[in-house]
Amino acid sequence: MLRLGDYNTLRIVKSVDFGLYLDGGEEGEILLPQRYVTNNMHIDDEIEVFIYLDQEERPVATTEHPIAKVGEFACLEVAWVNQFGAFLKWGLMKDLFCPFREQKKRMEQGQHHIIYIKVDEDSYRLMATAKVEKYIQTPDLADLPDLGHGTAVDLLVWQKTDLGFKCIVNNRFQGQIYDNQIFQPLHSGDRITAYVDHVRQDGKIDLTLQPTGRQHTLDFAEVLLRYLYENDGFCNLGDKSPAELIYDRFQVSKKAYKKAVGDLYRRRLITISDEGIKLI
Repeated sequence: MLRLGDYNTLRIVKSVDFGLYLDGGEEGEILLPQRYVTNNMHIDDEIEVFIYLDQEERPVATTEHPIAKVGEFACLEVAWVNQFGAFLKWGLMKDLFCPFREQKKRMEQGQHHIIYIKVDEDSYRLMATAKVEKYIQTPDLADLPDLGHGTAVDLLVWQKTDLGFKCIVNNRFQGQIYDNQIFQPLHSGDRITAYVDHVRQDGKIDLTLQPTGRQHTLDFAEVLLRYLYENDGFCNLGDKSPAELIYDRFQVSKKAYKKAVGDLYRRRLITISDEGIKLI
């Protein structure tokens, strides 16, 4: 079955002056326009293409890769607006439509918005919606093994809150990074890697920007030890140093820094004073 707004592997059945026709099954033959045809494409070859709708709302194939596909969230720029809604840049020749009814506030040209891509059930057209809350899932028992403490996840930074930032985790779940875990600039639309702290009872996921656990402490402890060897055995950052200074120098949180200092101290490799730490 042809998957609209997604990648499909289709067989080449015919060559014409303006492109190639691909076997779309029940949808009939799908055109791959000539601009996407390469010399290594031949009749009966199977090729991976993205299927969307052309200006006449007919399925058409492309070898281009959009920013996101159906069932995914993305941050897209508004290309233009007309009396029906907004049209968003998503990496294909035809912009993605977001009708006014699917907007939280009126979109304007040049703005960026977090949206979800879907197929409209009534019109069978590809569509964006800014009402992303409706499409965020709650983890169930089957998901929990993949969301264990310290697990790396993909994030789309969603919106600023009084507590930090809401995020969309692995293109499915809602997460939160709290202000005291943020040691780098974050903006709505950023895509980053983060780490699971824990899954709350309400299904939302608390996140950190750095790996957690004993192994991360040991790894950074070795980085800090090497820094001491290379800097006359001294580091002028201690318990009272601002978290921003620690992050600027080592790209770790103050909590991670203090854990590594404690590890080196227990191994009798350093001394600690108000001025900082010193290699023994």
